[in-house]
Amino acid sequence: MSEVSLPDDGRPERDEALPEYAERVLEVAELVPPGRVMTYGDVAEWLEEGGPRQVGRVMALYGGAVPWWRVVRADGVLLPGHELRALAHYRAEGTPLKEASRAAEGHLPRLDMRRARWDGDGSEREQGHT
Repeated sequence: MSEVSLPDDGRPERDEALPEYAERVLEVAELVPPGRVMTYGDVAEWLEEGGPRQVGRVMALYGGAVPWWRVVRADGVLLPGHELRALAHYRAEGTPLKEASRAAEGHLPRLDMRRARWDGDGSEREQGHT
């Protein structure tokens, strides 16, 4: 996403006037455990509403209030413009990464999606989080 801009990691309180869909997206982002990730499409599927672009837009506008680095692109590429901040979070949380090849631009690793992806394991849904 090229238009992504996140507030500081100071995590301001959420505005009570958030659109209902945005609130639901942010709630899912907060469910993702440290060291794991969900894709934009995974979040939309979890909510059974919208799609990856809608989730990405919500994260771009409001994601600074939640662990934004845990909602990612399906290809595992770090969020453009926020790579170093995200990488610091991934390393602190032990999120599985694939080291970059020497040919990779900026030599930044990618997320190891096979190991890092979280499916929500169903328990939160059963407790009423939809």
